[in-house]
Amino acid sequence: MNIKFEKVETNVVKLEVTVELAKFNEALKKAYVKNVKKYNVPGFRKGKVPMPILTKMYGEGIFYEDAVNICIDNTYPQALKEYDIHPVDYPEIDIVEIGSGKDLVYTAKVTTMPEVKLGEYKGVEVKKSEYPVTDEDVMNELKVMQEKNARIETKTEGTVENGNIAIIDFKGYIDGVAFEGGEGKNYSLEIGSGSFIDNFEEQLIGAAVGEKRDVKVTFPEQYGREELNGKQALFEVTVNEIKVKELPALDDEFAKEVSEFDTLEELKADTRNEMEKANEERAKREYEEKVISTVCDNATIEIPEVMIKKEIDIMLKDMENRLKYQGLDLETYYQYTGSTEEKMREYMRESAISKIKADLVINEIAKVENITATEEEIKAKAEEVAKQYGGKDIEKTVDLLLKAQSEYLKLDVVNEKVVKMLIDNSKAIA
Repeated sequence: MNIKFEKVETNVVKLEVTVELAKFNEALKKAYVKNVKKYNVPGFRKGKVPMPILTKMYGEGIFYEDAVNICIDNTYPQALKEYDIHPVDYPEIDIVEIGSGKDLVYTAKVTTMPEVKLGEYKGVEVKKSEYPVTDEDVMNELKVMQEKNARIETKTEGTVENGNIAIIDFKGYIDGVAFEGGEGKNYSLEIGSGSFIDNFEEQLIGAAVGEKRDVKVTFPEQYGREELNGKQALFEVTVNEIKVKELPALDDEFAKEVSEFDTLEELKADTRNEMEKANEERAKREYEEKVISTVCDNATIEIPEVMIKKEIDIMLKDMENRLKYQGLDLETYYQYTGSTEEKMREYMRESAISKIKADLVINEIAKVENITATEEEIKAKAEEVAKQYGGKDIEKTVDLLLKAQSEYLKLDVVNEKVVKMLIDNSKAIA
């Protein structure tokens, strides 16, 4: 086998591979054995027609396609290894020369993993955010608990007020024509929640039970449904019932009902503690993201378009799987939001580029710093993942992970060690 290497453009190379005649003839024989049973020739048993007879009847190229594939399977991986090429896509194959008594010559044009030129990655300065918990934050969290534990009572007198829950029938019209999705029966609408468009809720204030009102609203320009975007609509609304929330008092009894604590002060202290932990985790996560982002910004990489496309494909597939749990598919989602696959791909593009760049930079730093994963670390990671899966037989899950996902586990360990090294060597500034 003879190989010629040519760099066509950034991240694209072309290999010209020559497969000697003897090797090509061997491949032809294998192709003949693979396909001979497909042919029926009078005077010969099925599967026993000699190769020369078939090539005479059907032409010498009868087995070329399979023979070429056999040769490529045997030689292309060797060519990649010889020139230390790491492809990111399937090659574009062209046959240069083929024929009776000739060597097989083919070219493989392939997009390669991009070169990563690291910039400064140790000692980067990054602003660290802080999220102190105020008394107001604690009180707002207690109010959320209060809302969750509110009693809903029917309002026997008076009219709809802000904060009330109006049970309504409604039907919407645009230019006098009812539109799809614009009708509801006995719908519970909390006035002031902002869950309905425009000032719909405000227009119900003062209405009594049994009263009918015409509510005029304008849909937002980017509402998400083309037939409704920016349109004026009239809703015929009937108030069937009015309900009020009776909030429990914020006292020791409340604390006993909603928590393990005996006093409101203990509940406040625990709430503050949990909020502080969450805020610290948020600050830590954001700082880590900023460090990685800064290190990536300092690096130089020309990312091939095919890598971006593949990453967006993965992101779309993840989105599709998440939607399935909500009983939706991508097409339905696009209809609801007024989007398209093209728009979604464009929206995801920057995130895809950031993800690819981070992966490449972290991988390159691991090489430069000789950061690896030990067998013990890989097993520990498998145990961590197995515990997340749950189940009774953790050890069995660990064994399965080590057999089937060892490389992924190893990558996770290395990535975590690189990120820790970057964080430990960074400088937090106010």
